[in-house]
Amino acid sequence: MSANTSFPPDFLWGVATSAYQIEGRRDLAGESIWDEFTRRPGAIEGGGTGARACESFDNPERDIAHLKELGVNTYRFSVGWSRIMPDGHTPNQAALDHYDRFVDRLGEEGITPLVTLNHWDMPEALMSLRGPFDTDEPGRQVAGAKPRPARGGWLSRDCVGAFAKHTEAVAGRLGDRVNTWVTQCEPWVVQLLGYQLGIHAPGIADLARSVVAGHHFMLGHGAAADVLHGLNPNAQVGTTPSLYPCYPATDTPEDRAAAWGSDGYVNRWFLDPQFGKGYPADMRAIWEAVLRRQSVPFALDDVILPGDEDAIAHRADFIGVNFYTRRVLAAVPTGPDGLPTDGRDFPWAVVGPQGDVSRNDDSWEVVPSALTDLLLRLHNDYNAPRLIITENGGLYGDGLTHDGRVHDNRRIAYLRTHLQAILDARAQGARVDGYMCWSLLDNFEWAMGYRPRFGLYHHDYATNTRTLKDSGIFYAEVTRTNKIPPTDPPITPYG
Repeated sequence: MSANTSFPPDFLWGVATSAYQIEGRRDLAGESIWDEFTRRPGAIEGGGTGARACESFDNPERDIAHLKELGVNTYRFSVGWSRIMPDGHTPNQAALDHYDRFVDRLGEEGITPLVTLNHWDMPEALMSLRGPFDTDEPGRQVAGAKPRPARGGWLSRDCVGAFAKHTEAVAGRLGDRVNTWVTQCEPWVVQLLGYQLGIHAPGIADLARSVVAGHHFMLGHGAAADVLHGLNPNAQVGTTPSLYPCYPATDTPEDRAAAWGSDGYVNRWFLDPQFGKGYPADMRAIWEAVLRRQSVPFALDDVILPGDEDAIAHRADFIGVNFYTRRVLAAVPTGPDGLPTDGRDFPWAVVGPQGDVSRNDDSWEVVPSALTDLLLRLHNDYNAPRLIITENGGLYGDGLTHDGRVHDNRRIAYLRTHLQAILDARAQGARVDGYMCWSLLDNFEWAMGYRPRFGLYHHDYATNTRTLKDSGIFYAEVTRTNKIPPTDPPITPYG
């Protein structure tokens, strides 16, 4: 571990949010896939929706006041795709006006906008798109709501063009003040939870067709990057993949192979194409075997067409790193086709860490050393020109205590150790120049509803009041000094 606890003076300190999770006022937006999904019985824990969320759309000045109190110099937020393109094709000028004013206000306060174009709230209208991979079959229900038929959205190549139009509308309005853009957020999560398991919107559960959606999602990145670079050749453009370092459960060759295979599925499938390596051959072989086993009327070459990988490659100016935890993998018995013989989809098993380890409130392992490993791997394997931590944060449900404050010491420990992990990676050459804490405030956490709390501000949903947590006080000291504070904020004893 590096003894250094200081960051450079030009380091980007920020927080991250997304439109659907905090804005509310869905009555002033077009129908999104999440509006449709949250109405399905069983889809959302607790039955919540994004109709109110944190009411940030009606009161953006309150969010700006929080940003000022935290002392951040950067704010990663998303523009609502369904708000801007209600029918999927035609810009809503009133929505663009809203974000135009918000970007102006950030500039007045000296805060740099880092804008995400798609943080999952696709217009529901685009689910009516059709393509050669469509089926009327609803797929297998894994959990939550009953799946919808596998058609529309990212299963249609036409969605790529619709996303490019959205990008043109946003960049045409904001591009004179926004220089750093995230095109697509967490492609693996969209592919896995939205199209493979059906536990996120749009709620499609089709293993074979999920790879179609994931590929078109990446083509959307390429198309959006071309629009952004066309308008401003100096624009900084990237994606924010959810990256999970994959470790073997044991040091056996079988478990090491399982970890490498899982890495191909989760990480390399979405990183390699962006950096000119094309889709990894080992994972191509696995997906081809999956398609054969699923007996679908198409092969991978029908999905990934000639020229597609070139349309994705060499467009990333940075990698946005969304990191929360790692995966630990073990080998499983496989047949002649390389796929499992025990009913699993892929030839590995996620087994988790052994022994007593630190975990957050949803039992995710807390392992900051894996962040150091990940950043060095991105630096060494991809020669990443820039690395920005675009999401990282602790899921802890601490509430208000006797003194009216939130003493979330576990989140402070999480932040402290992960910031040190970044310094350790920087000391070994990784070009990490920013950290966006997830999240500014507690918010709607997708299928988990309003139960999980990641925020530096506590949000009381019944009263719409907010309270700066101790972790926010700690983070404000980080942004003020460019150092990791040696002590936590003091707590007044009860009694």
